[in-house]
Amino acid sequence: MDILPLILLGGGTFLVLLLMILAFAGPSAKAAGSRRLVSLRDRHAGVIGAGAVEAQIRKISNRSKASGMESAAARLLPNPAQLAKRLEMTGKTWTVGQYAMATLGLLVVIAGLLILQGLPFLLALLIGVVIGAGLPHMVVGFFINKRVADFTKKFPDAIELLVRGLRSGLPITETMNVVGSEVDGPVGEEFRAITDKMKIGRTLDQALQETADRLGTPEFQFFVITIAIQRETGGNLAETLANLAEVLRKRSQMKLKIKAMSSESKASAYIIGALPFIVFGLIWTINGSYMQNFFVDERLMVAGGGGIIWMGIGAFIMAKMINFEI
Repeated sequence: MDILPLILLGGGTFLVLLLMILAFAGPSAKAAGSRRLVSLRDRHAGVIGAGAVEAQIRKISNRSKASGMESAAARLLPNPAQLAKRLEMTGKTWTVGQYAMATLGLLVVIAGLLILQGLPFLLALLIGVVIGAGLPHMVVGFFINKRVADFTKKFPDAIELLVRGLRSGLPITETMNVVGSEVDGPVGEEFRAITDKMKIGRTLDQALQETADRLGTPEFQFFVITIAIQRETGGNLAETLANLAEVLRKRSQMKLKIKAMSSESKASAYIIGALPFIVFGLIWTINGSYMQNFFVDERLMVAGGGGIIWMGIGAFIMAKMINFEI
């Protein structure tokens, strides 16, 4: 049997899954935040000097000593530093080594089960690689998005608590300590971490920027830049933060409105994209020998691969049409 159609089918499936992951991931919050920070830096460069703002938006990495498993995973994984940052953003205690072991375990188990079910070796290995690499990535992304959403939801309340503390005469460092002790969830955890860093010698600017780099949210970057500009130019910090809290609330409301308006289109895209794979799996369960023709007959393999590619392109276009950057 010619192996080229099988490779084309497997490659088309992988391409479709990659397109769907990229499409439904939505706009990059990090890229949007970076653009806004550059714009803000340029706007205030004549007031506080480019060097002072650059110092506030620099990235500071804080890496711990890796264990033997971490070193092995770092040699095998393409970008272990970025992966370690993503794992840290989840708020969990997961390590790069644990992530690599989970990926390898899923790959071996899924590929082995599919081979036992009679699937061709190369296709089973490809599906095992896709699931082994994609499922942990999706799980980590889910926890990151959940934590960031929880943080963003309560962050305006934390800013308002800061405002009340500043208006009562407390310094900014003391009000951050109050926020860390009074607010629960990710917001309290991050502000407690900022306070702890300042206790061991970090400056306020360094502690804030390290947290902003780890969170990767535009909302907290705005907060950091606001404090940096106020420290350089002076002014009423309480009033500035109160205005920032109001802007963040309106931003959150706009996101919810867009999500509600696009929910029907997203549901349709999910159903249309998943239905062929669900039907294929059900028919395979009922009559596996019938569906194996897709991996034997070259005409069916080419037709199936072409259909998968076109369906993936359609899902990618629909997803981009309903994603909005705020």
